Amino acid sequence: MATGADVMKFLRPEGGWVITGDDFESIRLDDGVEPITKSEFDSGFAKADAAKLAAEAEKEIAKTNAEAKLAALGLTIDDLRAIGL
Repeated sequence: MATGADVMKFLRPEGGWVITGDDFESIRLDDGVEPITKSEFDSGFAKADAAKLAAEAEKEIAKTNAEAKLAALGLTIDDLRAIGL
């Protein structure tokens, strides 16, 4: 489950903020950083969780594709480890 910091990283990945808890009231923004609403922050928990799940799924797909390519070449992950990769 996402934390307040995860939500802020999702909503304002460029930074310029500090959060000391998981609540909207603990957010402090630097000058010039576009503010977020409490509604955006609250809905950001589900969005950050969904983005994390999507990234993990993409990573798993990439791993499966890489393993398939290795198999097509007659190689395994252990073969790569044996040569230090």
